[in-house]
Amino acid sequence: MAKEGAQRAEETEQMIDKEGGREAAEGGSLRAGDAKEMRAVVLSAFGGLNKLRVSKKAMPEPQEGELKIRVKACGLNFIDLMVRQGNIDNPPKTPLVPGFECSGIVEALGDSVKGFEIGDRVMAFVNYNAWAEVVCTPVEFVYRIPDDMNFSEAAAFPMNFVTAYMMLFEVANLREGMSVLVHSAGGGVGQAVAQLCSTIPNVTVFGTASSFKHEAIKNSVTHLFDRNADYVQEVKRISADGVDIVLDCLCGENTGKGLSLLKPLGTYILYGSSNMVTGETKSFFSFAKSWWQVEKVNPIKLYEENKVIAGFSLLNLLFKQNRGGLIKGVMDKLLHLYNSKKIKPVVDSLWALEEVKEAMQRIHDRGNIGKLILDVEKAPTPLMANDSTETSEAGEEEEDHEGDNENKERMPFIQ
Repeated sequence: MAKEGAQRAEETEQMIDKEGGREAAEGGSLRAGDAKEMRAVVLSAFGGLNKLRVSKKAMPEPQEGELKIRVKACGLNFIDLMVRQGNIDNPPKTPLVPGFECSGIVEALGDSVKGFEIGDRVMAFVNYNAWAEVVCTPVEFVYRIPDDMNFSEAAAFPMNFVTAYMMLFEVANLREGMSVLVHSAGGGVGQAVAQLCSTIPNVTVFGTASSFKHEAIKNSVTHLFDRNADYVQEVKRISADGVDIVLDCLCGENTGKGLSLLKPLGTYILYGSSNMVTGETKSFFSFAKSWWQVEKVNPIKLYEENKVIAGFSLLNLLFKQNRGGLIKGVMDKLLHLYNSKKIKPVVDSLWALEEVKEAMQRIHDRGNIGKLILDVEKAPTPLMANDSTETSEAGEEEEDHEGDNENKERMPFIQ
């Protein structure tokens, strides 16, 4: 295995050299400015899909303690939709490059970086800027990719599985014989939750998902309900006492429903608020409705009923609360489970950078089963390429003509 790993590292290092040589051969003598540019998805302002463009940007160089990664694949998450809309607390200033996770090849090392070499295959968390051909990120957020994991799977791994693991084992203390209710069971986190629950004996998993996903995911959970059905009554019909753990990425009225389903000593965890995203742009009405529907929690009632309510934000834990060391330990455990063939990331589809609008629409429509991936090396389909590619260095954009998107085919590479 060590010999194979060394051979793979040598091959990837040669790949970097060849790509650089091919670019020089095709373009003649490269100007200094050209050599330091890259393609990136740029969000020019908060709002709809028309605020996204693929533009040329200056290529970053690693600072002390950072690695420079030639990106092969990037993960798309529901939080990226909320960022695009500006539907988050303290949003950063635009223009910005979205994205929080990627996989690729180490291209350069900053000062004081140890444990990695040029040519290593890695996956990483990034505090924005992941949707680009090159990223730089602190070494504490970077992890080696197992030999039999491809770049698309690696980009689908960190956010989903770390979130699922932390909620189940660090917050809720999942043990043998317990029961779990997870919303959006067909999504990336939902499928990670289902797989991790299967590593513990006799865990019952209740899941909600859109009905068209049921056939594809029915074997990953114990009981599956339509997302629009009265799942509270369905769960209680099977388990009169309710469940031990509720994992809620919806918020709104589901908060009260989740708390009502908890057994004594049960734990409700909120890790998202996708019910606030109803249209292409930020909606004050949706925000107000979701806030109004959240049941006001009475601490005395929690005390009397022996229930626990918690929240979990992986990005805040990493980038605001400086728990990179804790996450590193979790990643080690998850990679051990992967190498033991007990878990495997589910990739829904691959999209070119220029197809980012269509990929985001698929998430918005809740059409994905598993994770959507931006494949940096994938060529866009002709109908999509002109729509998302920005050739002006000034970053100016053209508004989409109304109705254009309805006539465009969506042709991702489906895994």
